[in-house]
Amino acid sequence: MTNRKRMIYGLAVLLALGFGMPSHAKTQSPAVMKKAKELKNGKKQFMENCAVCHQADAIGKPGVAPSLSNPELLSISSDKFFMSTIRDGREDTGMPPFAHLGRRNVRDIVTYLRTHSKGPNRAKEVDAQPDAHGDPRLGKQWYNYICSTCHGTDGNGYESEGAGTAIGLPGFLTKVSDGFLRETIKYGRSNTRMLAFQGPAGLANLSDQEIEDIIVYLRTQMKK
Repeated sequence: MTNRKRMIYGLAVLLALGFGMPSHAKTQSPAVMKKAKELKNGKKQFMENCAVCHQADAIGKPGVAPSLSNPELLSISSDKFFMSTIRDGREDTGMPPFAHLGRRNVRDIVTYLRTHSKGPNRAKEVDAQPDAHGDPRLGKQWYNYICSTCHGTDGNGYESEGAGTAIGLPGFLTKVSDGFLRETIKYGRSNTRMLAFQGPAGLANLSDQEIEDIIVYLRTQMKK
């Protein structure tokens, strides 16, 4: 082999191993490039379809649309929950269905929303929590005393001019687990009007059983 051929062969080997390439070119794997493309499209779709109600930073607007960048919500919500909500909307609320966007665009919106997360996603373990067991009659009393101020006496939220979302309608209840409801009532959502309802710092220090009663009562609303 001549010296020239050895040089050409050596360059080919170096290029094949990635040597001599710009550092950014080495890191731009197909997976990274795909993720970047999804995020770019997700942000575009969000700004075009969601920001008008949920605001450009997804912080939401009380009485209009909930926060989608809230860390507590993102930590207990599965991608399935977000995607089905975007796809189906929430009947009898201001949230219309966006099925016309197609699965890819809806998925990319969720991918974009995940950029606001501040911790691991716990949806799987939260949804695996046991079903609630309690007395719906006691739950109704607690709901009317504590929850109805924001969520409305019939759970239709903003339609009752409350600051809370419609938690008593099928469009919401059919998509969330009892674990999801339990975590939300106990710990609330920071930077929103949904405060914690358990513990010394809670708006009301509800017992575990009182929270169970509220969840069971909410489930009876779904059957109406």
